[in-house]
Amino acid sequence: MSATAADKNNSTPPSPIDPKGQEDFNDTVSDQALRKGDPDAEFGGTEARKRLERKLLMKLDLRFLIMVFIYILNYIDRNNAGAARLKGFEADLHLKGNEFATLLSILYVGYIIMQVPSNMILNYIGKPSLYLPACMVVWGVISCLTGITTNFTGALLTRFFLGFVEAAFFPGALFLLSKWYTRKELGLRTAILYCGNLSSNAFGNLLAAGILGGMQGKLGHAAWRWLFYIEGALTVAVAIIAIFILPDFPETTTWLSPMERRLAQVRMAEEVGESDHDTKEESIWTGLILAVKDWRVWFMSLALTAQVVGLSFNAYFPTLTATLGYKTTVSLLLCAPPWGFACIVAFANARHADYTGERFFHISGSLFAGMIGMIISLATMNTAARYIALFLQAQSYAGFIVFYSWISNTFPRPPAKRAVALALINAFSQLGNIAGSYVWPKPWGPSYRKSYGITISCFGCAIVMCFILRQHLIYLNKRMDEGQEEEFMKRRAAILEAAQLEGISEEEAIRRAKGFRYVY
Repeated sequence: MSATAADKNNSTPPSPIDPKGQEDFNDTVSDQALRKGDPDAEFGGTEARKRLERKLLMKLDLRFLIMVFIYILNYIDRNNAGAARLKGFEADLHLKGNEFATLLSILYVGYIIMQVPSNMILNYIGKPSLYLPACMVVWGVISCLTGITTNFTGALLTRFFLGFVEAAFFPGALFLLSKWYTRKELGLRTAILYCGNLSSNAFGNLLAAGILGGMQGKLGHAAWRWLFYIEGALTVAVAIIAIFILPDFPETTTWLSPMERRLAQVRMAEEVGESDHDTKEESIWTGLILAVKDWRVWFMSLALTAQVVGLSFNAYFPTLTATLGYKTTVSLLLCAPPWGFACIVAFANARHADYTGERFFHISGSLFAGMIGMIISLATMNTAARYIALFLQAQSYAGFIVFYSWISNTFPRPPAKRAVALALINAFSQLGNIAGSYVWPKPWGPSYRKSYGITISCFGCAIVMCFILRQHLIYLNKRMDEGQEEEFMKRRAAILEAAQLEGISEEEAIRRAKGFRYVY
């Protein structure tokens, strides 16, 4: 038997559902790579690895597409009260004063409370294909229940628990993406995911226009009740499908071949010179402690909160298009084009940010364009000018999306810390949604000059804070350039594990770890 044939027989992968077998497989191919002196030898060489990597990314991209649809439904279920408001929601529930704004803001109380625990649980159990769809089924049912409420108290309870369960999805999705994609790939994938949010503003309002315009009085129910029934049922249906499509983590996904799973793990280890899973010494609480002690987590939380307040026009977009003077259905239809434009800008902005490895100017440029749109809306009541201004305001999300990928880039390891950092920063920023719910009261309309004054100030604050963070990351990179050993040796065990995973020497793994730099 030839040596090549023997190697093939010796490296025959065990069953993908056997964790011990996968570990043995990793050890075997790592030893082979070390003997041949080529980290890519186990994949058949550099060119063969590139082909396998393209195949892996294609599989992942196709499966992750369902998260875009999930995010559309996530945001539709969260924001459909804004559309229901145009068709008797307030009158039927006998709302008065700030009670509608309270219904909007109470959702974020539950949303804030649950995000960090949810991501800790997700990282611990390692089965997002089951955990995220299960949460989705629950929030779909709760959304349906909103349609049967008859007073403020009932609506308040359903909105609170809706936020409590919906909290699992977005930080969980960001963490799941960061487990599979490298820094040069993550920004674009985050943008594609967030296009679900932006598309929901277009698709959600088109769906609402159809339901509110055609379901009034059907089976004795008001059209706004049908809005909650139909959208909630749609969420449950997609959740069931998602169970069979969503991936788990690289080391636990069973529909990949052992070689593809190994490549997925090696890619992430190469990214920062460390393996992308927690060491045995790191408990479920380690990530929480590390994240809470890092001042950058709190600083980015404040910067994101400022952006969220600035983007608070999102929940009131149908109200803002209604100031153009058209009827309800037309006002809802006019919501779609600005968000379609925002998707295009967000996609292009994120792709360029990944290509250049730059973050600050891709964030601040988009926010500055949004400020120009707000200034136009503040200064004039001209219909054409205000509608164009809505396009500029909507594209502000392009910078907001890049900021999310910046979070993952700033806290790459350990994954337990990254999971908590993503959830904590996003959860803290929801305070901006609570405050933003009160930024657009009816008495300030139809010009909403005071509202725009507040959002302009928040965007300005966010830009300044992003600049400060950029300068700090530049400083950290300079420290690493100067060879500050403690920056590289704090996680020596993870670096050595990466060496074994990649099939390289300990010295080479340390060299690669020292080559890591923050993006800014």
